[in-house]
Amino acid sequence: PPRSSMGDYAFPCFALSKTLRRSPQQIAEELSGKLSGRLGFIDRIQAAGGYLNFFATPSGFCSDVTSAIISEGDDIGSSDEGKGRTILVEYSSPNIAKPFHVGHAFTTILGQALYNIYKHLGYDVFRLNHLGDYGTQFGKLISAYKRWGDDTALNDHPINELLRIYVRFHEEAKTDPSLDNEAREYFKNLENGEPEEKKLWKLFRDLSLKEFSAIYNRLGIVFDDLNGESFYSDKIHEIVALLEEKGLLTESDGAKVVMLDDFGLPPCIILKSDGTTIYASRDIAAILYRKRKYGYEKNIYVVGNPQALHFKQVFAVADKLGLDASGSCVHVGFGLVKFADMKFSTREGNIILQEELLNECVKKTTEIIKKNRDERKTDMTDQELSEAAEKIGTAAVIYTFCRNSRERDIVFSWDEMLDFDGDSAPYLMYTYARCQSVLRKAGADPADEGSERVGFQKGVTDEEYELVKLMYGFGDAVKKSAEAYEPYILVRQLNFIARSFNKFYNNRPVLNCEDPDKVASGVNICRAVSTVMSAGMKLIGISPVERM
Repeated sequence: PPRSSMGDYAFPCFALSKTLRRSPQQIAEELSGKLSGRLGFIDRIQAAGGYLNFFATPSGFCSDVTSAIISEGDDIGSSDEGKGRTILVEYSSPNIAKPFHVGHAFTTILGQALYNIYKHLGYDVFRLNHLGDYGTQFGKLISAYKRWGDDTALNDHPINELLRIYVRFHEEAKTDPSLDNEAREYFKNLENGEPEEKKLWKLFRDLSLKEFSAIYNRLGIVFDDLNGESFYSDKIHEIVALLEEKGLLTESDGAKVVMLDDFGLPPCIILKSDGTTIYASRDIAAILYRKRKYGYEKNIYVVGNPQALHFKQVFAVADKLGLDASGSCVHVGFGLVKFADMKFSTREGNIILQEELLNECVKKTTEIIKKNRDERKTDMTDQELSEAAEKIGTAAVIYTFCRNSRERDIVFSWDEMLDFDGDSAPYLMYTYARCQSVLRKAGADPADEGSERVGFQKGVTDEEYELVKLMYGFGDAVKKSAEAYEPYILVRQLNFIARSFNKFYNNRPVLNCEDPDKVASGVNICRAVSTVMSAGMKLIGISPVERM
């Protein structure tokens, strides 16, 4: 309800009016009589203007909710709604032989959060990394490597070396156009399975994956499927045959295309004029392959907004093939990454490497924690400090990608990312660590998942009540995040809980209290908040720390 005087929860009866052929007011009054005294922590029920208003007993509500949260542990907010239902989440998908930059981080972090959330709701979820490991750029790389490649440099720093020769190829091609023809020939040989080209391509792919794995390990990410574009290359023949069988292929300037006028879209190229494939045709082949292998209910593509037209075309062609892409395939787009006041070394142009961003954030976090440790004279060891800084610094980066709606551009700012009192990962982590500190001092086992009702016999303050109501809304935030493909809904709820807890903690003594019941209820709230914060942070990819 809009005002607390109208109740804690409300059930509108208007939708039932047509079905039951009675006024909403009559339905509300009848339900009020039938439900009164039967709903646990509900003190009273009141019918008002077609609404059924529920007034909770604050002490009973807080006792029931905190006990349930503690009992559920990391399963808080989970469900079996996805049982027997399969979802694919395609994310990260970096280009082989190119640096892993912050743009790749957006899809990687967002995709992992969505995977975690759907898994939490009981779905069978598969993580797909559709690597950019095919296309004419590999013909260019093969040509460049044969001309200017350095084997030692390739083994020591593969991405650096591959980028160096790739850049040189483009510089040389400006004055020697024959290089582009040579590259096209090499790629055609690769598609035809020629041994030399295939061997070099595999070398480039394997070395690149080794470097990418270092980033994935740091972010705690693994994939179930690393089939890149190359995997689907030999499956395009079936797509071409199916399109021809349905009379959907049209020749345009030597290329084979599918006209999409009926969808209000430009033609989708399937085969280029030289007969080689294009990434759109590989994506269509992937839809057919995944339908057969996984029988998925939903196939989610976490890819930047600039690719929106591409996916509309791909899904439209798949629809024409009877694959129901418009009903089961979803493009989850996201904005751009910008920097307010950061300076990094770059490899070329304005590329900001993800590894550099993580390293810098961990470095700055280390400085902050060390300063706090020295000022407070705590007994945190250097090893504990180092481990905490790695987790907090990495979390700060993850949080920045999840804190707002995914379609908004990300603007990095050190002041915001590492603000221990603001809308940031350190703030959430500090809230959790503060709860753990209280539990240690109270002699309570932080891992205790007992469901006994503790405290609240002496009443509940408004701050306690509001805090527990926010925790009660955690499960709803998880579900809404999944429905909207928006982890920020969950992040926002965690931030509300953290702010509410810190307000409660600063205004109400937990341990320094003479009333045993007040101590018990305060400790119980700390344990419940600790549980919710831990579960929520893990869902967006953040590992909690016990001390900060």
